[in-house]
Amino acid sequence: MRSKNRTECERASKRSYIRISTREKPACGPHSQAGAPSPLPPPSPCRPRPADHMFAGRCARHDATLHTRALDKPLRGDMELLCAERVSPGSSGSSSRPEVERPGPAAARDPVLMRRRVLDNLLRTEERYAVTANYFNTVQTEVTPHMRRVVAEWMLEVCEDQGSQEEVFPLAISYFDRFLSICTVGKSQLQLLGTACLLLASKLREPGSRGLPAELLVFYTANSITLTDLCSWELFVLSKLKWDVAGVTAHDFLPLLLSRLPLRGRCNTEMVQRHAQTFIALAARDYEFTLYSASTLASCSIAAALRGLGLDGHLQRLHELTGIDLECLQTCLEQIEEMVQRLIEERVITDPNGQNREATGWTPPPTQDKAHNNAATPTDVRDVHF
Repeated sequence: MRSKNRTECERASKRSYIRISTREKPACGPHSQAGAPSPLPPPSPCRPRPADHMFAGRCARHDATLHTRALDKPLRGDMELLCAERVSPGSSGSSSRPEVERPGPAAARDPVLMRRRVLDNLLRTEERYAVTANYFNTVQTEVTPHMRRVVAEWMLEVCEDQGSQEEVFPLAISYFDRFLSICTVGKSQLQLLGTACLLLASKLREPGSRGLPAELLVFYTANSITLTDLCSWELFVLSKLKWDVAGVTAHDFLPLLLSRLPLRGRCNTEMVQRHAQTFIALAARDYEFTLYSASTLASCSIAAALRGLGLDGHLQRLHELTGIDLECLQTCLEQIEEMVQRLIEERVITDPNGQNREATGWTPPPTQDKAHNNAATPTDVRDVHF
């Protein structure tokens, strides 16, 4: 009798366990309901439950699937997504080139960086980055000063079109001249070298991580170079410059020199600095200004800007601040004024539509379709129409 009762109890326990396993799912994910009945207590601990591990695995996989699906669904309720993308009016999804937003300065100028010792350190350091010899007569065999000017003008146009910081172009030209003074380059590789120098300079001088994208620079070359070529030449330039890319440019001297001139109440120093920055950028295109140090070019650009505003007689004070020979400053100042006079004479040409264009004949970068049609690398840098 006892054996028979024990057998009936075991059968009832098994039937109860089967109902729990097949009809009631474990509570997991959004399928669980608040009003659902709670599962029955488990059988005696002495009895094995081989289905426990199976249900546990199913529940874990079910949760993972629900989590993945939830990520694919849009958020609802009070939650919102912040999109920092700026789209200009009239732009479409298939724009011809990527746009790069250029915000203003990120912080105010530190007064510690305006001390005299900073100026002295710059005067000592600039000699390490100066080009002291005419590399067209010693190193380069194919490249000419005219080719250098063409590529430099293209680099300047790219920086202006993208609204880069004023320090990017002079620093890129510094890399450009330093590389040409130590390594021979073919004329078909000159634009590739200039593009790599722009990429490096924008990474160093643009605030944050807002450097010029490599894809954008490839687009500006009308796809005559590839992204792989640009990245390879970036490393090549770094290796030739021995990774010493924190160069001193004429822009680094402008605030230090302007703050030490007696200009308070006589003129707008910000306007003088903008004019001096323009002279520095224009002078960087010509090879004849390469042999001048950065402090000399900065001093003469300030003097030329002040003379254009009717304030003369500051060359002596600049000589005292920098220790540069006064005759050398006078010669450089005269060359800057001659350059500005030439630009004034040949700058503006009025086209039939009444719009002003530069006499150099520069045209805007081509569209995407035109860039694909002109993707062949030119054999001569003078054949490139910028």
